Amino acid sequence: MISVSDLHVKLGKRPVLKQVSFEAAGGAVIGLVGPNGAGKSTLMKAIAGLLPPSGGSITLEGENIAGLSHKERAERMSWLPQQRPVAWNLLAEDLVTLGCYVQAASTYERSPASIRDAIDQALINADAGHLRGRWVSELSGGELARVHLARTLVGTGQLLLLDEPCNALDISHQLSLMEMLQQEASNGRLVIAALHDLQLARRFCDRIIVLDKGDLIMDGTPQDALNMRVLASVFGVQDVENRLERVTPNNSVS
Repeated sequence: MISVSDLHVKLGKRPVLKQVSFEAAGGAVIGLVGPNGAGKSTLMKAIAGLLPPSGGSITLEGENIAGLSHKERAERMSWLPQQRPVAWNLLAEDLVTLGCYVQAASTYERSPASIRDAIDQALINADAGHLRGRWVSELSGGELARVHLARTLVGTGQLLLLDEPCNALDISHQLSLMEMLQQEASNGRLVIAALHDLQLARRFCDRIIVLDKGDLIMDGTPQDALNMRVLASVFGVQDVENRLERVTPNNSVS
């Protein structure tokens, strides 16, 4: 479905991604992990067509992302950014309706019945069905995060890009979110999610890509990608009986 080939991205004159290459097809949850500043958000924005590459290419279903219109990208992928400001006060269901914009540019009440049904189901899947009729200004951070997730899920695109989707969610909702992403993948979608919680990544992802300082360090199964060497060298932690502990001079990993 997607092919990233020798991708380079600069922000100003500073290289943020260097020679990143990978391919992926539908039916999998891929976790992007790495320290702060590793390039995770930049990679996702480049895939979404929001940042132009300074070198290399990204193709989606055989077509170069750079040649797709905004509408064509919206039809093929859904994007959940790390920062999710809402410019004006909306009902929760109307915010979710924005995810259907290419199908029906309207409010929830004026959308066709099929679109309203899809919005209702997305809200239910995101554990936000009870938030229908609520203004987003009245929602807690976790509630608003779930409404944004529903907006991402309701689109028809087969590629889901989620940048730190667990932000503002309690533990229970983090687990249900990851289970839901697994379900989306089992339905044939390709899910790429930037995650900070390595335990969640290891438990729920089929494949993990490790980035560090703009370089792709590892790409493989959770067991292979998050091995002892990578945990110590990239993250500065060690795995002690499946619990992560910080590596210190007196607590090192060889």
